[in-house]
Amino acid sequence: MCRVLAYLGAPVSLENILHKPSVSFVNQTHQASLLHRLNLAGSGLLAWDASSDVPHVPYAHRTTQLAIYDRNLLALARKVKATCMLAHLRGVAYDTSANISEVNLHPFQFDGARLALAHNGQLARFEETKWGLVPHIAPKLLQSIRGSTDSEWLYALVLSQLDDPFADLSTAEMKGALQRALAIVGRVRHELGIRTFSPMNVFLSDGNDILAACYTFDLHSREGLPDDYHVPDESVLRIWYSLGHSYGLHDGEWRLLQEGSATSCLIASEPLTRDHASWREVPMQHFVYVRRTAGEPHVELSPIVV
Repeated sequence: MCRVLAYLGAPVSLENILHKPSVSFVNQTHQASLLHRLNLAGSGLLAWDASSDVPHVPYAHRTTQLAIYDRNLLALARKVKATCMLAHLRGVAYDTSANISEVNLHPFQFDGARLALAHNGQLARFEETKWGLVPHIAPKLLQSIRGSTDSEWLYALVLSQLDDPFADLSTAEMKGALQRALAIVGRVRHELGIRTFSPMNVFLSDGNDILAACYTFDLHSREGLPDDYHVPDESVLRIWYSLGHSYGLHDGEWRLLQEGSATSCLIASEPLTRDHASWREVPMQHFVYVRRTAGEPHVELSPIVV
């Protein structure tokens, strides 16, 4: 399963959140603590800097090179301080049928759109499902799909649920669009008779807010799965978040301090510290969204009803 990391808050060195933590995001390429699958199909990064000349346009970096060997990513991370970030490590099946190419790298952000998407999980029987999604995707957005991933199709579907997919969006608009998109996918799967376990943990950001959905279709089903496939334990399907202040090296761990007012929030598919005390799990089938209020990030959880 792919890996995702998002950040919103006070300016932070990308190196400090991508490379330096004890369970660093970059090292999750090959040394993840949860769900020990290698993520060898490349990486991507969008980072927004509120003090830059065009604050709504992020720095972007995508490469099929492994993140642990990516000197360009390290150089960028050492230079850039971000107020919002969305990063992704791509994992694919260990099979020659896997398509390793730059067009399949997350985060996805179509030209002109402020909203970006990254995803970890897999939509079972996607090749069947995607044709049922076509009537629900705006033609202009359908034409923007360049790769072959279920994630990019979901991104186009989410944008198609917005009145104006290229506008500056509120968190409520982002949440409504994602919830409607998940509902459409669910209906199409039902019409096709698909009941296979399919995690779709989705992360959205426009540089101002972060919305993530910890969601799995047919969570407890084994229908359609090979006999040697073991559905991962719920704990490794979760999304985790840490809310606090003064991000830095504290007692040997790169983390946020919990006492006092929060200035920053991390959301991840796996905690960045060996001690999970400063992290909270998002319940299954729930949204977690982080938005700035009076300059400070606030976290809200709500159930996903589709």
